[in-house]
Amino acid sequence: MFRLKLLTVIALAFTALPGIACTGITLKSQDGSTVLARTIEWGGSDLNSRYVIVPRGYTQQSYVPGGTKGGLTFTAKYGYVGLAVEQEEFVAEGLNEEGLSAGLFYFPGYGRYEDYAEADKARSIADLQLVSWLLGNFKTVDEVKAGLSEVRVVAIDPRASTAHWRVADPSGKQIVIEITDRRVNVYDNALGVLTNSPGFEWQLTNLNNYVNLFPGTAKPKKLGGVQVASFGAGSGFLGIPGDVTPPSRFVRAAWFQATAPVLATADKTVRQCFQILNNFDIPIGIETAEGETAVDIPSATQWTSATDMTGRKIYYRTMYDSAIRQIDLTKINFGKTKYKATPLDDVKEQPFHAVGVK
Repeated sequence: MFRLKLLTVIALAFTALPGIACTGITLKSQDGSTVLARTIEWGGSDLNSRYVIVPRGYTQQSYVPGGTKGGLTFTAKYGYVGLAVEQEEFVAEGLNEEGLSAGLFYFPGYGRYEDYAEADKARSIADLQLVSWLLGNFKTVDEVKAGLSEVRVVAIDPRASTAHWRVADPSGKQIVIEITDRRVNVYDNALGVLTNSPGFEWQLTNLNNYVNLFPGTAKPKKLGGVQVASFGAGSGFLGIPGDVTPPSRFVRAAWFQATAPVLATADKTVRQCFQILNNFDIPIGIETAEGETAVDIPSATQWTSATDMTGRKIYYRTMYDSAIRQIDLTKINFGKTKYKATPLDDVKEQPFHAVGVK
């Protein structure tokens, strides 16, 4: 009964539109590596996030509506590392030992899954567990495309927000999966950017509204007899949207990504991803209505991750500790390791490091 109530609380937490925000980018390095990075936001409470290490042969069963396990049973063909929210089963971002990366992004108001049918429960998987199924079963984007017909994605609670997903492999292929009007749609994502609602195709179309932007500084001009010039550097981006709505974040992410220099190595590119995504941190308070009390957490951006698919490494930092931490999948024997779930932070407070001054 406790687990049922907990799942209902988790599901309903994500029905509220304010606070749900995720921003994903993709950068390539000169050495041929591809790095995916993303933020995850929720301003309503601490998501109690953790990382999970899942060995080959580990078996899970999906939750179904009502909050009980009774859906698809799936066993990991490939080992993986995931970053999970609220419960260790709910992996929001991860990387498997073959280099496949998968992540969940909330998609409120636009997704519509198939209705749950008891007769199909053996192939029904909760949306919050789809990333785990993808990482455990596939090594390429093409395999994912072919395998999606094997399952029916359902919601644990039909009142909760829907999701869409980003999947990529080391070849550079990347897709977005959206389920709308009970139909699975798969879009090639050559851009490599993803946020939330509206749908991916609309977000790409909306970029045309910002074709006037360019890197650098606008040249001075004369208007009649008056000389006008930029107040400062970077005026080529004057007019880029600065709010935290998903369409605005998509535009910023696309332009910041497109104008970022291509760096020599994956390590340098990982650091570059974190620097770019600093621009998408959402402070507590701006989404809190007047008269309401903001939640006592340091940021709505609860964690940021970067995934080096070629090097098989996943990195993260959190709202409690901005130090970048790394998990190297090449150092994990997924045939022998045990399943493990560990909080992202040992201490939930940003540490201060004293500087020794003599």
